[in-house]
Amino acid sequence: MWRQLKSGAWLNRERLARYPVILLVVSLAAAVIWVALSDGLIDRNGKPIGTDFSNVWAAGRLVLQGDPAAPYDVARQIAAEADAFQGRSTAFFGWHYPPVFLFVAAGLALLPYGWALVLWTALTLPAYLAALRAILSRRETVLIALAFPAVFVNLGHGQNGFLTAALLGGALAVLDYRPLLTGFLIGLLSYKPQFGLLVPVALLASGCWRAVTAATVTVLGTVVATLLTFGPRVWQAFAEFSSFTRLIVLEEGNIGWAKIQSLFSAVRMLGGVVEEAYAAQVALALALAASLVWLWRSSASYDLKAAALACGSLLATPYVLDYDFVVLAVSIAFFARHGLAHGFRDYEISVLALCWIMPLFARSMAASLGAPVGILSMLALYAVTLRRAATDIAAQVQTSTRLAPA
Repeated sequence: MWRQLKSGAWLNRERLARYPVILLVVSLAAAVIWVALSDGLIDRNGKPIGTDFSNVWAAGRLVLQGDPAAPYDVARQIAAEADAFQGRSTAFFGWHYPPVFLFVAAGLALLPYGWALVLWTALTLPAYLAALRAILSRRETVLIALAFPAVFVNLGHGQNGFLTAALLGGALAVLDYRPLLTGFLIGLLSYKPQFGLLVPVALLASGCWRAVTAATVTVLGTVVATLLTFGPRVWQAFAEFSSFTRLIVLEEGNIGWAKIQSLFSAVRMLGGVVEEAYAAQVALALALAASLVWLWRSSASYDLKAAALACGSLLATPYVLDYDFVVLAVSIAFFARHGLAHGFRDYEISVLALCWIMPLFARSMAASLGAPVGILSMLALYAVTLRRAATDIAAQVQTSTRLAPA
C-alpha cells in the first residue's frame, strides 16, 4: 500500500479513465435533482440557486438603476437581492468586489436572474476548460478538468472560480510567447486582488518586464474606466465596505471557518486569536514570496514555476474560499505536464491526486472534525513542487559538471 502511494502506481490508466467519469455523473445527477427540487429558484434550504451569484445580479441591478455605490450599502444590497426573488426572504450574500467587477454585474443584470446565471456559467466554464487545455493538451484533460470536485463547488455557489482560473491559467500558459496578453489577463485578475499578491513578485524576479508593464497599464485602465463611468464615490464606498469584509467575514468568520480555506482561517478554527492568525499568514506569505523569487530566478522548468505560482497564490491570501479551489487545477495541470514529460518522482502522483479530490471533502472535514485538510493539501503540493525544482536543478548541475572539459 505504502509503496503504491509512494510510486503513484495505484493511479493506473483504467482508474484515471473511470474515476472522473463516476464522479462527474454523480455530481451532475445531484445538481439536477437539487435544481428540480427548488421552488422559484429557491432551494430546499431557503437559499437561491447559485447562492453567491445573487449578490452579483443584485449589484448589477443597482448599477443599472443609476446607483453604482449602492452594492456597498448592506441594506440596499439586501433589498436588491430580495427583489431578485419577488421579495422572498433568502440568505444575504454581500458584495465584496472592487468596482471594476460592477461592469460584469451590470451586464449580467440585463437578463432575468435564472438566464443570467446560465449565461455566466456558459461563458466562464468553457474559459476555464480552454485554459486547462492550453496548459495540458491531452485527450483526457477536459474530462478530468470537468470532474474536478472544485468545479461543482463553484457551480453550486454561482461563483467566479472559473473566471479566476481562466485568467491566471491563461496568463501563465502564454507568458513565454505572448507576454503582453499575459499582462492583460493578469491585470483583469485585479477584480480579485487577493490572488495577485505573488504574481508581481514572480514576474519581476524573472524579468518579465513587458508582462508587468501590460498588467500595470490594464489595472490603471480599469480604474480610470470605473472613475469615468461610476465616479469617485464608488471607490470610496468600496474602501469603507472593505473594513466590514475584513472584520465580519474574515476576522470573525461570519461565513464559517470551514468555508475559508486559508492558514488564517485554520489558526482561528483551531482556537488562535486574530493576531496569531495574521502573524501565521504573514509569515507564510513572506516564505512563499522568498521561495518564488528563488524559483523564478532559477533554471528550473517553467512548468514548475507556474505550478508553484498558481498554488502559492491561493496559499498567500487569508481570504480564499472553497470555490476558489478551481484555481488549484492550474497548478495540478502544470505539474502534471512536467511529470508527463520528465517522469514523476516519489509521492508526486499521490499528492496531485489528493489535491484533485480534496475540494470534495475539505469543507465538510473542517466543519465536522476541525481538520484543515484544504490548506494542508495545498502546502503539500507547494512543498513537492519546490522539492522537484531543487532536485531537477541539482541534476542539471551534476550533468553540466560531468560534461565540462577536464
